Amino acid sequence: MVPLALSINNLKRLPATYRLLPILVAVGIVLTLTVVVVLTRLYRLSEIPPGIINDEGANGVDALRVLHGEHAVFFAERASGREAMAVYATALATRLLGPSLLSFHLPGALASAATVFVVFLLGMLLFARDSGTGKSNLWRGLIVAGIGAGLLAASLGQTFLARGGFRANFLPLILSLSLALLWWAWAKSPTQGGSWWWLALSGACAGLLPYTYIPARFTPLLFLFLGLSFLIPLRPDTMTIIRANWKKACLFTAAAGLVAAPILIYFILNPNDFFFRSKEISLTQDGQRTIWAAFLTNVTDYLLAFGVRGDRNWEYNFAGRPLLNAWEALFFWIGVGMSLWRWRQRPPYRLLIIWLAVLILPAMLTFNRGLGPNSLRIIGAAPAAFLLVGVGMWESTRLAKRLLPNFNRTLGAALVGTTIVSLITLQGVISFRTYFHDWLGTPSFYAAADAELAEVASVLNEQDADSDTVYLIPYSLSNGHFGFDYLYQGEAPAHVIHATTTHLPQNIQAILNSHQGAATVNVIDWNNDLSWIGGGEEHTLALLQKYGTHLASQDFPYFQIHTFSDVSLEPNWTLYDELGPPTVNYDGGISLLGIALGHGESQHPIQQPIELGPQRSFWMAMQWQTAPKLQTEYAISLRLHNDKGNYILSATRGDLS
Repeated sequence: MVPLALSINNLKRLPATYRLLPILVAVGIVLTLTVVVVLTRLYRLSEIPPGIINDEGANGVDALRVLHGEHAVFFAERASGREAMAVYATALATRLLGPSLLSFHLPGALASAATVFVVFLLGMLLFARDSGTGKSNLWRGLIVAGIGAGLLAASLGQTFLARGGFRANFLPLILSLSLALLWWAWAKSPTQGGSWWWLALSGACAGLLPYTYIPARFTPLLFLFLGLSFLIPLRPDTMTIIRANWKKACLFTAAAGLVAAPILIYFILNPNDFFFRSKEISLTQDGQRTIWAAFLTNVTDYLLAFGVRGDRNWEYNFAGRPLLNAWEALFFWIGVGMSLWRWRQRPPYRLLIIWLAVLILPAMLTFNRGLGPNSLRIIGAAPAAFLLVGVGMWESTRLAKRLLPNFNRTLGAALVGTTIVSLITLQGVISFRTYFHDWLGTPSFYAAADAELAEVASVLNEQDADSDTVYLIPYSLSNGHFGFDYLYQGEAPAHVIHATTTHLPQNIQAILNSHQGAATVNVIDWNNDLSWIGGGEEHTLALLQKYGTHLASQDFPYFQIHTFSDVSLEPNWTLYDELGPPTVNYDGGISLLGIALGHGESQHPIQQPIELGPQRSFWMAMQWQTAPKLQTEYAISLRLHNDKGNYILSATRGDLS
């Protein structure tokens, strides 16, 4: 690696044993990072998570559009708008593997995995030698870079985000790469070959940031504040510094502007698309507090994320775990303190503080719905946070060295390397066990990934092609689901419908009208023991049973499919022609005037048994009357008996006042 090459001359002057140690430690760290990344980011990625979150599924739908020749720099139609990088990456994976869970989740997981190694490289570039004197400090680089990249790889929260298919995973990757290239190019003399090309490449990476995720819009402030920090406070040689570096700054800015130009022009022409999502999640949406009170609450929440409590969104985190655990937080705050203390003398420390502050700010300016810090919105700051943990550990080892001046140098170096590898491995094991054992299989695991809709798509894809059939998939949250739309590739029309809406009959009728050639309607009926599913499908089934003819049912692990024919919601429907038996008067001023039983449009005689097959239902109409001004509340108990008179079940309904 470049930092190792820079230090080779210094290593040659050291004893052979000590000279080999940094190389062995570096190799050990890289191998450990590889193992941890494979296990946390890529292991069983084709099946875990078991579904696609609705909003993120918009990337998949837009990726299918790209594969059909519809290109854009910003996809504004779905889920409040989508930046293009994740869409095109998903399109590439889909072209190679077809629409699947693996195709959808793989780009984000690979981006997160690559971020780990880029952060290690960045940490080495920042800390393996002193930026002022050029003196090698390889052990500092290995400690800071190894700990930072290792804990990033082993982070439970980052594992959640990496495997979830979030477009946000591209932000820390591109930002870390841009900063690494910038630091490398700026440190080189213009006479050294390729420095200008490296600088232009760094700017090009910076220009890609607007194509990743909304918080990337704050990254120009990061580069601006970093540049200005070299000029503050003003000194007699300030103008000399400016004259020596303005060409580099212009080249970097020009390259970034050129790459970002398409999306910048798009937003100039379509300003509503630029502000739409920001308005949706702005602090003005918090109707309970003033903007300042909401902002201060956010500041507190995000500070507490570093060691106390974290995101309570199950899509992003497990059980509200903080971004950093207790020992990580201890070294993090040591790193923050030392970086602030050495702000002027140590530019790498200064960079990490600016990076952390700028990339946390977007999250602090958003409404979090009372769920605490949103780990997805601070993903751009995660590399800086973990590198600051490494800074804290380095400063702690320096203190230990002062307290133990006679400690064997070689033994100390070996101990440091072993400690780093052990900590990364231990944290990786904990995250792996938590994700694949404690979380896997729980209701929250399935609910967070909308697993039921992915399962429906998988089952329907295997059904016989039948364009004469319409599938209705009741869903408790919304009309439509982008994850299902991406995964489902069958010929028969399939519609995810909001099952609890008051306009359900009209919505179903509109769907059926749009498919007039369909002979049958298949309705998904979720299993009642699946506690993570919101339900509501009983309303859809009730309508189909009223207005159609039940033909058959199929059982699957998550649901049943009920098939209906001759469905029409247009004619007026009544259950009964007349009520019977005669009126029954009860004590307390309440009377049953009549009752009717039926199935579909057929009314059954009251005194005869009703034949009910599996998954069938019948209707009961009852007309009650109470005495005038009666204040008493009544409840009725309905009891079902079989043909032998044996009691089967009962149901109680209250509030008959």
